[in-house]
Amino acid sequence: MATPPTQVDPAIQKATDEFRAKFKLVRDEIGKAIVGHHEIVNGVLTCLFTGGHALLEGVPGLGKTYLIRSLAEALKLNFSRIQFTPDLMPADILGTNIITENPETGRRGFQFQKGPLFSQMVLADEVNRATPKTQSALLEAMQEKTITVSGARYTLEAPFFVMATQNPIEQEGTYPLPEAQLDRFFFKLVVQYSSREEIATILERTTTGHKPEIKPVMSGEQIVGAQKLVQRVVVAPHVQDYAIRLTLATHPQGPFATEQTNKYVRWGSSPRGAQAISLAAKVQALLDGRYNVSFDDIRKVYLPALRHRVLLNFEAQAEGMEADKVLADILEKTPTAEKAG
Repeated sequence: MATPPTQVDPAIQKATDEFRAKFKLVRDEIGKAIVGHHEIVNGVLTCLFTGGHALLEGVPGLGKTYLIRSLAEALKLNFSRIQFTPDLMPADILGTNIITENPETGRRGFQFQKGPLFSQMVLADEVNRATPKTQSALLEAMQEKTITVSGARYTLEAPFFVMATQNPIEQEGTYPLPEAQLDRFFFKLVVQYSSREEIATILERTTTGHKPEIKPVMSGEQIVGAQKLVQRVVVAPHVQDYAIRLTLATHPQGPFATEQTNKYVRWGSSPRGAQAISLAAKVQALLDGRYNVSFDDIRKVYLPALRHRVLLNFEAQAEGMEADKVLADILEKTPTAEKAG
């Protein structure tokens, strides 16, 4: 017999309260170093607690790299930073077999030396500057949580989280991420310029010798536990259908497509978009102290979950149309409940 909605398992209640407290602790620790960008911080933490990966886009100097460094300090996880460049090879991030000699027997043999990708938290800085060959090496790790070298397969330690950054300007000499790899990112977060007040605070912190002390407040085991808790949040069928229709509305000429979708979109989102919406909405529900997802939760996460999964056509580029505008139009035009025929 189902548990009445008014009754909540005490164990789940306790786990939810702990999740909210830990989320706030991590966010507060990051806030010691990062000024503003609250939505970006929440978005990165949402990716972490859903087991996804984050792609941050913004011009240089907005604190993208500093954010992931601060997050690494607030978590008890292994951290590595990889600067992506055109001459970076797959072996540089995966690792390679080297010849070693046994001091006792004098025999030589191959020993695998792990690369920087063998970490729990990886910063892929300026990921679009690496060649497609190196990007594909990162792709397997992101999707399968494994690394294959010379026929040997290695399982990465959980939790495994990749945060990649890319610069929207200076596109010469870059290799745009293919759609297949973009689809592997849970969220695409656009980092905007800081406000007047935020820049003043940044100057106070960075030009006076101030050095924030960030303390580790969450372990890898606790993060894995939080990820399992997120998956247990309930999504009612009619709310789930809303997320599905919002995803299908990105498909041109589809039954739920809007006028702007048909005019400007070349390819719509894959089912991974609906998965990302659902999981991210569950995090929103937990942070609000609820155990079921609402329509508002869906709407809050729609843009970062789908903006990189919608490919616009040439007409959209010619008219300066952006994916966010098309998605905002879909949000406005798609009703929460499907109208009866």
